[in-house]
Amino acid sequence: MVDSLNFCIKEKGLIVYAWVIMPCHIHMIISEKRDFELSDLMRDFKKFTSKKIISEIKVIGESRRAWLLEMFERAGEYLKRIKNYKVWKDGSKAKGIETLSFMNQKLDNIHNNPVEDMIVENPEDYLFSSARDYCGRKGLIVIEFLR
Repeated sequence: MVDSLNFCIKEKGLIVYAWVIMPCHIHMIISEKRDFELSDLMRDFKKFTSKKIISEIKVIGESRRAWLLEMFERAGEYLKRIKNYKVWKDGSKAKGIETLSFMNQKLDNIHNNPVEDMIVENPEDYLFSSARDYCGRKGLIVIEFLR
């Protein structure tokens, strides 16, 4: 996921302002530059990461490998556009950020997600989050700051 996001930043004009990768979902504040639609960029990101996730599940010693593959297969079973596995839900819950207070609320929600799920005690301690960058530490993804 991190490599895919960094690729999209470098090669596809994705701008990431904030992000967190949770065990079963991802939150981001993003935009795009150049002549690339954000919806197309996210479609390509989901397609690439889906293939990568499935290939990783097949090669690693994941104890739930068979169950995971069966669930992903079942999710795409009745969809003509899905050949084998469906990893991501359709669409996204994208919301436009039009006010400073809404942006700050979303930024705080994103960074506090791992704390609320009791993964870490402090947002900046979670490796897969831009909270590290906002606290002066080096994060895994190249971001542009909002504040």
